[in-house]
Amino acid sequence: MTVVAGSGFGLSVSLGLWQDRPAAEALATARLADELGYDELWIGEMATYDAFALATAVGARTARIPLTVGPLAVTVRDPATIAMGAASVRALTGRRVSVALGTSSTVVVEEWHGRSRARAGVALAESARQTRELLDGAKSDGEGEVVRSRGYRLRLPAPGAAGLTVAAFGAAAVRTAARYADRLVLNLVSAEAAGDLVLDLERAAREAGRPRPRVAAWVCAAVGSDTEQGVEQMRRGLVGYLAAPGYGEMFARAGFGELVAFARTRPHPRELLAAIPPAAVEVVGLGGTALHAAARIARYRAAGVEEVVVVPSATDADPAGEATLWALASMAVPG
Repeated sequence: MTVVAGSGFGLSVSLGLWQDRPAAEALATARLADELGYDELWIGEMATYDAFALATAVGARTARIPLTVGPLAVTVRDPATIAMGAASVRALTGRRVSVALGTSSTVVVEEWHGRSRARAGVALAESARQTRELLDGAKSDGEGEVVRSRGYRLRLPAPGAAGLTVAAFGAAAVRTAARYADRLVLNLVSAEAAGDLVLDLERAAREAGRPRPRVAAWVCAAVGSDTEQGVEQMRRGLVGYLAAPGYGEMFARAGFGELVAFARTRPHPRELLAAIPPAAVEVVGLGGTALHAAARIARYRAAGVEEVVVVPSATDADPAGEATLWALASMAVPG
């Protein structure tokens, strides 16, 4: 079974790592993604599993699905640690392993890990360059302003940097992706915003003298006949984004300007959640029937996105996101 919806377009799965669900449910989602033929499995890092440990466990419990680990916070993990982790997963599982880098949030970097997030954009560029070199088997000699690694070379077989991904939204991160990445991933974006960022990436790649990296978009999904709990889970996920620079403007552009203005008054999260209508989920997510979801995915494809990474909601009504993954598997995406 394949979920490739036409030449050059892919449909992948990212583990949701939902905080209101049992941690081990991620392994069930991984097995489903493998069995249903999805192109790739993305394994991030939140409050539960170490990403490389989880990737190794996934490799032992699945048959063939390639793995992308991350995005990993570049002000928390250094290039040697990232390259060593990727090489370890590949050696222990025999899978193709890619790495995604990002800047993460202030809560994760500064509060959880006690690291500085200052100059995160510089750290992203320096980490992308140095990590790419290590993944290709070179000895590290990076003397960046924020990220430094000297004298380390992988002893395990190098996994290769073809597949290095940068998570980006702002202009600086897009430029970093254009210079060093093979793929740009966009999180929680509308199809319209994705189209704008694809154009920005094309310009930045021309300036860097490189081909444009592929573009992937993470899209949360609750698809099938009983999606109310899944949509509610996605609605809660919008709370931290509505006031954020760039994201707020994106939601305002989609017709939720008053909601964004309210979010920027910094109300209590419970008040903001109560104000978010289910329709806001449609800006950045997939809900409803498989046919409706297929039309939404087609809009991302038309905007220049070459891979949609489905983040399936996992609820009591849909444990491990099974119904959503079945609904989306092998569907015909128009366009």
